[in-house]
Amino acid sequence: MSTRPSYYVTTPIYYVNDVPHIGHAYTTLACDVLARFKRLDGYDVMFLTGTDEHGQKVEKSAAGAGVDPQSFCDRVSARFQALATAMNFSNDQFIRTTEDRHKRAVQHLWQRIADAGYIYESAYSGWYSVSDEAFYSEKELTDRADGTKVAPSGSTVEWVEEPSFFFKLSAFQDRLLELYETQPDFVMPSSRLNEVKSFVRGGLEDLSVSRTTFTWGVPVPGADGHIMYVWIDALTNYLTATGYPDEGSKDYRTFWPADVHMVGKDILRFHAVYWPAFLMAAGLPLPRRVFAHGWWTNEGEKISKSKGNVIDPFALIDDFGLDPVRYFLLREVPFGNDGDFSRAAFVNRCNADLANDLGNLAQRTLSMIHKNCNGALPAPGDLTDADRELLDGVDGLLDIVRPHMDRQAFHKALGAIWDQVGAANTYISEQAPWTLKKTDAERMSTVLYVVAETIRQFAILAQPVTPDAAAALLDLLDIDAGARGFDALGAGGRLAAGRPIVKPSGVFPRLELETDGEKNA
Repeated sequence: MSTRPSYYVTTPIYYVNDVPHIGHAYTTLACDVLARFKRLDGYDVMFLTGTDEHGQKVEKSAAGAGVDPQSFCDRVSARFQALATAMNFSNDQFIRTTEDRHKRAVQHLWQRIADAGYIYESAYSGWYSVSDEAFYSEKELTDRADGTKVAPSGSTVEWVEEPSFFFKLSAFQDRLLELYETQPDFVMPSSRLNEVKSFVRGGLEDLSVSRTTFTWGVPVPGADGHIMYVWIDALTNYLTATGYPDEGSKDYRTFWPADVHMVGKDILRFHAVYWPAFLMAAGLPLPRRVFAHGWWTNEGEKISKSKGNVIDPFALIDDFGLDPVRYFLLREVPFGNDGDFSRAAFVNRCNADLANDLGNLAQRTLSMIHKNCNGALPAPGDLTDADRELLDGVDGLLDIVRPHMDRQAFHKALGAIWDQVGAANTYISEQAPWTLKKTDAERMSTVLYVVAETIRQFAILAQPVTPDAAAALLDLLDIDAGARGFDALGAGGRLAAGRPIVKPSGVFPRLELETDGEKNA
């Protein structure tokens, strides 16, 4: 096993009944940033994403498309894999629940729970949403004017009666409440934890965990005609990727339990109630955290296919470039809250923070060095209090950023970095090296060196969020590939005077807002 600390982060696996949208990109981006950050911080990382390919909804969608379920899954899963490539995600695995290794893991987990006495056979009668792949009690439903019953998600439900196996979820109410009390960071943010606690305190009913009215799924061991409930199938993917049921495998011993399951708030119950209960029943360690983020609206309106306002991440990348998309999604809105996407806000944020604050700082500083210092990094002279203050602020950034990242407060982490970018811009304006070149060339060299050193550290810290642009900045400074980790931050990694630099080119181009008549997202 590696001597480095380990970190395991997962996205939910995405259901293959639709094409990828901004919500999928947002969740996976958050995980990608965590994974990149931890790798740079010296961790042995596993970052998992993938697709959830079983269930009644998939079977129906495949039939509607006139293809068999596996062909349907192959086609849609490929689109999610294309999104991972387009967004420059650094996932270590892309899992599919139709893989044989996953079917083995799910059946093993089922048998382990059954052997422990927590699964029994009976019959289910109640309300079920095919769209949500979820069961609902009468008290959770509302009635439309036409008498149709609707789940909290807005999806319609149907009355289902069939033989079923049940999981004794009711047996875990007290243990779950104890978990939430003793480990309050198990569910984040805290507002979501309160929702989960309220749901569990309201009483847990045993959960139907098999179906007999369709066939596209993992068969229940030893029970002909029964297909596992899609959520017990889907959730087990987090174990499958570590090599489970081989608990002696290197990946299992290194990475389980997971550090963060990142999910949208709509599937929090499955991850924060059902999943830990399944693991408790199986006698397996629990993940350390489930983080439920919010939803995006589009120009103030709820996103829906019927409104035609779904935000296509591929189109966003085509319009604005990848790194601005990555930056905006994690900088604009406090992570965990709902947020509104607008093209004006996007352009304004990226132009202010990326093009103006960091991009312009780098461009004018490195251009001055290239033109006035013989194309090489200058040697600094004696440092003033202003020099030391700026360098001390940048040297200490990791200690500020790391706790924010560990709590998935991406907006705060980026805010801390850009506060120092602002300080560097204030410093260069006050020191005015363009004036000093006429009056004090040695002082000009010191000022330019100090700012170049801040750019080096900004670029290293920005790598998890804007990997391409950060790499371009580090290339301009001729930073070796082995000197781009967080261990190179601070005084120990200072720029070497005399190192040649190429003539700089812009890293963050200014974005333009489309005028009336041009296409909208």
